[in-house]
Amino acid sequence: MGIATVNPATGETLQTFDALTDGAIARAIDAAEHTFESYRHTPLARRAQWLYAAAEILEQEKAEFGKLMTLEMGKPIGPSIAEVEKSAWVCRFYAENAEKFLAPVPIETDASRSYVMYQPLGIVLAVMPWNFPFWQVFRFAAPALMAGNVGLLKHASNVPQSALAIQDILERGGFPKGAFQTLLIGADKVAQIVADDRIKAATLTGSEPAGASLASTAGKSLKKTVLELGGSDPFVVMASADLDVAVSTAVTARMINNGQSCIAAKRFIVQEAIADAFLNALVEKYKALKIGNPLLPETQIGPLATPAILHEVHHQVEACIEAGGRVLIGGDPDDVPTKANAKLSQGNFYPPTIIVDVPPDAPIAQEEIFGPVATVFRVPDLEVAIRLANSTPFGLGASAWTQIPEEGDRLIAELEAGSVFLNGMVKSDPRLPFGGIKRSGYGRELGREGILEFVNVKTVWVK
Repeated sequence: MGIATVNPATGETLQTFDALTDGAIARAIDAAEHTFESYRHTPLARRAQWLYAAAEILEQEKAEFGKLMTLEMGKPIGPSIAEVEKSAWVCRFYAENAEKFLAPVPIETDASRSYVMYQPLGIVLAVMPWNFPFWQVFRFAAPALMAGNVGLLKHASNVPQSALAIQDILERGGFPKGAFQTLLIGADKVAQIVADDRIKAATLTGSEPAGASLASTAGKSLKKTVLELGGSDPFVVMASADLDVAVSTAVTARMINNGQSCIAAKRFIVQEAIADAFLNALVEKYKALKIGNPLLPETQIGPLATPAILHEVHHQVEACIEAGGRVLIGGDPDDVPTKANAKLSQGNFYPPTIIVDVPPDAPIAQEEIFGPVATVFRVPDLEVAIRLANSTPFGLGASAWTQIPEEGDRLIAELEAGSVFLNGMVKSDPRLPFGGIKRSGYGRELGREGILEFVNVKTVWVK
C-alpha cells in the first residue's frame, strides 16, 4: 500500500515509502523484545537523562520539525512549532516526575511489610493519528519509556516523515535501539502485531471504528488497551458569561488544527438571551480569519489533511442543510480565497462555516465533524443546555461559560465528559489526566494516571 507525504495545501506528493514486509515487522518485534530485557533494568535517572536530551533536540530543531508537520498534514506553521514545544514539555514532565509516580506505595496491613509496586509490561503498540503528529506520540512515548516499557509506533500513513523523525529524536537522545521503533505499515497489519504474544498492550487515538477494531483484537488475547476516540464537544455559553472572551475563545476552540481535533469545540450551545449577540460576533470573527498557505506565519486556517476528509466534511454540511440547518457563513468548498491561487487551487481547503437552526436529532448534531464547521444551538435555560450537551454518544471534553457559581457547579457535576473546562477551552496538559467516557474511549493519558496505564500494579505482602 502507499505510504507517502502529500502536501495537503497543493496536492503534491513530496516523498513515498515502501511499507515494511512481514519479515521486517517480525525483526522489529524481535529487536523490541531483546531490548526490553535490558532496558527494563535501566535506572530511572538514566531514562530521565535520555528523555531530557530528547526534549532539548525538540526545542533546538522545532522550526524544522514544525515545517515537516505542516508539509505533511497542513497545520499552520505557528501551531506546528508550538506542538513541538509542547512535546518537549511532556518529555520534561515525565523525566522530572516519573520516579515519584512510580515509587512503591506502603500499605498498612497485618503483614510486617506490604506495599504496591509498579513494573513495566513490555512491548506496547501505539496506533497514532495524523492530526497532532508529534504531540500524540510523545504523550504516549514519554510515560511508557519512563515506566520501563518499549514502544512500537504505527503512525498514520500520511505522516511517515514525522513518524521516522520521532524515532530518530529518541535514539539521538540516548535511548537504545529497539526501545522505540517506527513501523511504516498500513492498518491491515495492526491485528497481526497485536496478536503476537510478545505485545503486552496497545493504545490508539483515532476513530470509533479503529478503536473498536483494536479493542476487539486485543480482547481476544486479553491484552490491555487505552483508547482516545472521537468527540463532539459542547461549548455551553450562559447569559452571565463574559461574552467577548467567550466568543474569542469559541473561534480558537473550533479552529484549532484547522478544525481537526477531537477536543475542538463543535457544538455551541448558547442561552437565548445572548444568542443573537454571540452569533453576530462569531460571524464577524469568522470573516476575519486568514485562510491560505500554512507555511506563512499570518495564516490562521490551512487545508484539511486529505481530500477524503474534505469530502466527508462537506457531505456532513450538506446533510445538515437538508435536515433544516441554515448556513450563516461558509459551507462552499469552491468559495475560498485559495481557489484563485494556482499553487493552492488543488489544496484541501474548506471555509470556516457556521450553521444554525440544526435539529437536535440531525446527524451532524450527533456526529463528530472534523473540519472548521460550527453548529450553534439556542437554549432557554441551564436545564436544556445540559441535556443537549449530553445528548451525543461522545464524552471527551466540554467547555462551559458562566459567572454564576451555582451554574458552574452544576455544569461541572452534570456534563458527561472526561474533562470539563469552566470559562476556558478544552486542552490537554501533561499535568492532568486526559481521556473520555462513552464512545470517546476509555483509559487515561498524561498526569500520574497516564504512566500507570502501562504498568503491572503488583501487590507485595511480606510476613
